[in-house]
Amino acid sequence: MPQYQWEGRTLAGETRKGSTKASSGDTLRALLRKEGIILTTMTETKEAAKQQKYNPQKKIKNLEILLFTRQLSTMITSGLPLVQSLDILANQIEDVNFKGIVKEIKEKIEGGARFADALRDYPKCFDELYINLVVAGEEGGLLDNVLQRLALYIEKTEKLKKKVKSAMIYPIAIIFVAFTVVVVLLLFVVPVFEKMFKEMGAELPTPTQVVINISQIIQSYWYILIGGIIALIVALKYYYKTNNGHRTIDRLILKLPLFGLLTIKASVARVTRTLATLLMSGVAILESMVIVARVAGNKIVEEALVVARARISEGRTMAEPLEQAGIFPPMVVQMVQVGESTGALDSMLNKIADFYEEDVDNMVTNLTAMMEPMIMVFLGVILGGLIVAMYLPIFKLGQAVG
Repeated sequence: MPQYQWEGRTLAGETRKGSTKASSGDTLRALLRKEGIILTTMTETKEAAKQQKYNPQKKIKNLEILLFTRQLSTMITSGLPLVQSLDILANQIEDVNFKGIVKEIKEKIEGGARFADALRDYPKCFDELYINLVVAGEEGGLLDNVLQRLALYIEKTEKLKKKVKSAMIYPIAIIFVAFTVVVVLLLFVVPVFEKMFKEMGAELPTPTQVVINISQIIQSYWYILIGGIIALIVALKYYYKTNNGHRTIDRLILKLPLFGLLTIKASVARVTRTLATLLMSGVAILESMVIVARVAGNKIVEEALVVARARISEGRTMAEPLEQAGIFPPMVVQMVQVGESTGALDSMLNKIADFYEEDVDNMVTNLTAMMEPMIMVFLGVILGGLIVAMYLPIFKLGQAVG
């Protein structure tokens, strides 16, 4: 709440000054009236006004939420009350937006709201998984344990995202650089050779003529090519937002060599880790399956989990629909089946997640090592082909002079 510097007079005519927190000027006036003080002037302090300038709808980084969750768990385990813990954390958070959100949550709890209900007002910061786990922790009296599991879950999820991104970024960056170099050659270097060859008046070899033709097309219609590329990207983006487009593109991703396998393994690790965390925290399996389907990261995997939830609600096992989906590795299906039969599904899901997170890590390392020579060969063929095509007429001229 804002801090106000105020001046007023008592009923006896004495002047009083002070500094008070209040939600608004009218609230401050009412508070002082109860104390027998008539407000004459008030000024909101600059520090308080500065604290109010934050956007509660802005997305907060997962690293900030991870640190907040871990520290809150430690404080509650140490015996500190929830409100006091939130007050301490709010004062040490550097992110202005997150600081404001935590302070508002503390004030709502002081006003009688539950922790989970206060979190629901900030969906850009705390997702459905986070809120459901907090609900389970509050109802079971194990909020510190649940927050500790949440912190571990966020940490492992972030590590998995970084591994998958590292596998994707390297080839994309190399291809982008190669594309830029080729465009620069075609726009600025090839025209110089073209002018020189015209002055020679000799018939050009086929590879050289093809490169020159491509250069002329790019020079003449570069704006159309750029517009076409942008239009294609925008069209794909909007197509991906539709149900059919989302399903089609995600199915194609799963069929890609190497990257499809990496995607399914990363998705399995994410799904099993999320489901294990929810079940261990006491969330019902049907409710857990709804949340898990939303964090799958792939429409095909999400639909398979929705079908599995429907089968579970009918009294059947989870392993059967997962096997029928045809996208989950046999080991996952068998371990889920064993977990269901032994009553230790959450423990088995954690083991699956550990295995596939390590498998994704190894696959990313091997994929990067394998792609390096392939990318070098690709660059050599493209750039080397351009250079050879430009120098072929010069080589022929040298042979003719010889």
